[in-house]
Amino acid sequence: MEKDTNSGLNDIDQGLRDDDTFVANYYWQDFGFLGLTSQVTLVYNRNRETDFYFDNNGFIARPASLGRETPREYSVYYLGYNVDGKIDWLNITGSFYYAYGDNDAVFADRETKVRAGFAALELSRDFDWIRPRLSLLWASGDDDPMDGESNGFDAIFENPIFAGADTSYWVRQNVPFVGGGGVTLAGRNSILPSLRSSKELGQSNFDNPGIRLIGIGADFDLTPQQRLSFNINHYWFDDTAVLELARNQGSIDNDIGTDVSVAWIWRPFMTQNAVIRLSGAVLDPGQGMEDLYGGNDQYYSVLGNIIFTY
Repeated sequence: MEKDTNSGLNDIDQGLRDDDTFVANYYWQDFGFLGLTSQVTLVYNRNRETDFYFDNNGFIARPASLGRETPREYSVYYLGYNVDGKIDWLNITGSFYYAYGDNDAVFADRETKVRAGFAALELSRDFDWIRPRLSLLWASGDDDPMDGESNGFDAIFENPIFAGADTSYWVRQNVPFVGGGGVTLAGRNSILPSLRSSKELGQSNFDNPGIRLIGIGADFDLTPQQRLSFNINHYWFDDTAVLELARNQGSIDNDIGTDVSVAWIWRPFMTQNAVIRLSGAVLDPGQGMEDLYGGNDQYYSVLGNIIFTY
């Protein structure tokens, strides 16, 4: 359904989008190892939104104000394998996807073949009340936005809970790419630099720079009600060719920077009915962010989330 511009909630007055998603999942418990659950997923996303659409703030949402800025269609299949559980003492969570299909290119006046990949893996181990974590992520970027392939991986609608993503600056903050925020480098609650107008109203964009992440972190269960979580992540663009073309700019470095965050989570009733989270994060920009935005100032965020469920 169409979403409200500012809240992100369903806008029932506007009805359904011409953006259809079909999903088939197959689960296999204890596949290979006791306690390890595997899931194979096949997703088909068909988008036929060929009319210009402006949000309630007057910004163009479809198509994104990027490249040729013309209406576009795409049909993309996602073939994925997901794993969650443990092997002996090692906790494992991972997702691996390959996207393929047909796409109207953002920068070139032609139809392209979508060929893009994604992999995310988080490993951890429990030492009594402490759980250290290692996080790895890769989403392919497009190395030539003018050729016949779109190699930048993009999701249909993402909401990552990975590598401290619900705390980090890069994921939680909207990072605008062009003036006024008409196109975002990375949207709010998004880890992929997909150059969309927004996650809620925009279309998937497979002409994007992709991303790489390596991070370490740890969770400390101080009491049954309180948890302290630390995360240090470093980000790189997978390929900056799209950014250089979109900005009509010379060489842009791959280094996004280092994201450091800490969060305090309090569940006063030891259940998920009431969850209070206070967090702070800082992004120390790398050369790539300096090339895009100039300067080397650090970016900060302080957030408070309160969730009550009845």
